[in-house]
Amino acid sequence: MTIREALAQGAGFFKSADIDTPALDAGLLLAEVLHTSRASLIAAGPDSISEENYRSFQALLERRLSGECVAYILGRKEFRGLEFTVTPAVLVPRPDTETLVEAALEKLATEDGSTDNRVKILDLCTGSGAVAISLKHELPRLEVWASDISEATLEIARANATRLLGGRPLGTELAAPAEPIHFFQGDLFAPLKNPSLLPTHYSLIVSNPPYVCTGEIEGLSPEVRREPLLALDGGEDGLDLIRRIIAEAPAHLLPGGWLLLEADPRQMKAIAALLETKGYKKIQTYRDLSGQERVIGASINE
Repeated sequence: MTIREALAQGAGFFKSADIDTPALDAGLLLAEVLHTSRASLIAAGPDSISEENYRSFQALLERRLSGECVAYILGRKEFRGLEFTVTPAVLVPRPDTETLVEAALEKLATEDGSTDNRVKILDLCTGSGAVAISLKHELPRLEVWASDISEATLEIARANATRLLGGRPLGTELAAPAEPIHFFQGDLFAPLKNPSLLPTHYSLIVSNPPYVCTGEIEGLSPEVRREPLLALDGGEDGLDLIRRIIAEAPAHLLPGGWLLLEADPRQMKAIAALLETKGYKKIQTYRDLSGQERVIGASINE
């Protein structure tokens, strides 16, 4: 069997199983088996695949067909040009979440367009650390704090930060700090009640919290249902954690600071109303790659 035939076979299996991206998934899995890139597979299409590699490919196909996502099978996922380690302990970073990073970069920019400002930011429900690490990577002089309620999740985030950021120069200083991002475990803002350990005020707070309605969990795709329920379930209307964040964030934002939240586009009107009720100003939304409102932000008074 040739590489091209193996790819076509894998894509056919996935298409029959109603997997959204059959050719992409098959290509990623075969590239993993052959220790090459998807692009290289095209050029190598007429080449034969060994029996051993074909068996390994079949094993990965079976895992994907069982409902395991490609990111968990490979143990990694690309986000904003960085390769993040992912396991079933963390939510898989998604392209739409880049909207949250872009909105944060916009808010961090100074009036003259410079984004090289040393400020403290907080990432709640950090998961794999994708948002916090991406912001630190793109703006090295930021002081970034990130939290999650799950210690198992934070182990993955810390490992990603060390691998992706460790040893990088920090602005004009000679070396990066021992911990490029300050991670802490706890339920949203609860750990900030001890000011001797953590800053209590930030210029920017970002979060991609659980926001799926409890009743919609069972209707999600099999691969999404394998992701941690703690990172998905946002309560009856999906807004349980968002309500808490909106209510508690003003006590931890500096004057003029911003709160940015990722959520379901269908929730934006309800979230805007919550923000307005709590006295936030300058409420605005940001659209994702498909043109839907994916991130909502607001500021507290100057």
